[in-house]
Amino acid sequence: MLADYALIDQQGKLSVLGLFQHIWVQQFPTVHTRAHLVLRVRGRRTEIGSHSIRIRFVDEAGNRLVEGEGAVNFGEPPAGVTDVEAGAVLVFDLPLPAPGHYAFEIVLDGAEQYRVPLSAGQIPGPAGEHPTLH
Repeated sequence: MLADYALIDQQGKLSVLGLFQHIWVQQFPTVHTRAHLVLRVRGRRTEIGSHSIRIRFVDEAGNRLVEGEGAVNFGEPPAGVTDVEAGAVLVFDLPLPAPGHYAFEIVLDGAEQYRVPLSAGQIPGPAGEHPTLH
């Protein structure tokens, strides 16, 4: 998910504020600063250890605007627990060259792919005028 702010505390509890899938901006091109990409990866006890993760932020045509690689680690769960979970909060400055649809593409262990969509539009009317809800 995408959020205005998120954190994982020392006990592993995830807190998220301001979930969104669409943003309004004054003009294009622009950069949406400090977008928090929140990931929760779950697995089985048999998957303890390190797993590769690749993240790409792409436009409608699939052009890569931002990308990075890393790893997520599943630690040993308490006795009797069969599921493992790891969370991550990644902060990005997102380049938005034009209005339209974008997405984070997330690849885990080179196989499973997930998409987190984002759309962006220009605020209608004179600069600074916000759209009206009816």
